[in-house]
Amino acid sequence: MAPFLTNKELISAGIKEFNVLLNQQVFDDPLIPEENMVTVVDDWVKLYTNYYKKQMLGEQQEQDRALQELQQELSTLGSQFLTKYRTFLKSRESTPPSS
Repeated sequence: MAPFLTNKELISAGIKEFNVLLNQQVFDDPLIPEENMVTVVDDWVKLYTNYYKKQMLGEQQEQDRALQELQQELSTLGSQFLTKYRTFLKSRESTPPSS
């Protein structure tokens, strides 16, 4: 049986796993419109937040604080990913289709 993890360790694990998910994404045809990708990333943040919410330890205030920290970190990573995706979409728009 694994030892109990602290909230900081849970946050760190969540961030690492979320990074793995983001790094696995392949930008390929058919391309997803930017608005849809924003929805997907928001859903991923909610999924990870809900998953880790059940594992947070301590009093309710401690759990809420840890969950908020996790959500902020995931949102920041998601935002960076979306910036990278926007840049990719713009580069595709400026590239003429090959015949």
